[in-house]
Amino acid sequence: MRAVTSADGTGIAVEVVGSGVPVVLVGGAFNDRNSTADLGGLLAEAGLSAVSYDRRGRGDSSDTQPYAVEREIEDLVAVLESVGGSAVYGMSSGGILVLLAALQGLGISRVAVYEPPFNDDPSEEFAEAQARRSREEAVEAFLATTGMPPQAIDGMRQGPAWPYLLGLAHTLSYDARIVARGSTDALAALEIPVLVVDGDASPPFLRNAAKSVAEAVPNATRVSLPDQTHNVDIRVLAPELVRFFS
Repeated sequence: MRAVTSADGTGIAVEVVGSGVPVVLVGGAFNDRNSTADLGGLLAEAGLSAVSYDRRGRGDSSDTQPYAVEREIEDLVAVLESVGGSAVYGMSSGGILVLLAALQGLGISRVAVYEPPFNDDPSEEFAEAQARRSREEAVEAFLATTGMPPQAIDGMRQGPAWPYLLGLAHTLSYDARIVARGSTDALAALEIPVLVVDGDASPPFLRNAAKSVAEAVPNATRVSLPDQTHNVDIRVLAPELVRFFS
């Protein structure tokens, strides 16, 4: 692990595996750099250099306040500059973050995203509510928005992963702010190649979002992975990313 310094002085923890063309991996909600490590390993085995990092407020990265989506874009730029890269993959809300960054140029040349959760009526209200909630309330509210029934949430509360989720609960409002900033209409301005991936067993709203992104970006390619959901099997996803980034 090494640290890079973002524009506002925030320390960002970065992990690099492989020795090929660098691809920065950006996680979504409840993700830290360990969440993308296994995918990074597969990309490294295929000849790429995979760069995982802790988004601000997660893992070994610091969390300078006040939060703003622009600060997260600056974090991504700092990571890209530290490895000399221009290719980026974003998972879920991390995909929206990556596309927002690409709209600003910033030296990004290729982008791949998996099921970025754009919606037709983005609002800051949920993000503001998440920021006011306790950690437990924030986790429960987020899981409810994914369609998880109350009984399943109760089961998770008793499970071994609950402390990990609580540890990242304060960052859920960050992801909510990113989603609230997302608009597929703006993506028509992108000129770079964009790979949009979704699972054909995912909920309709995620599949529709992927379709909207692919239709909005002039130079987009959409790939739907058979039998995959939002919890994608990285062994199925990795070959698509390798083909796109190699």
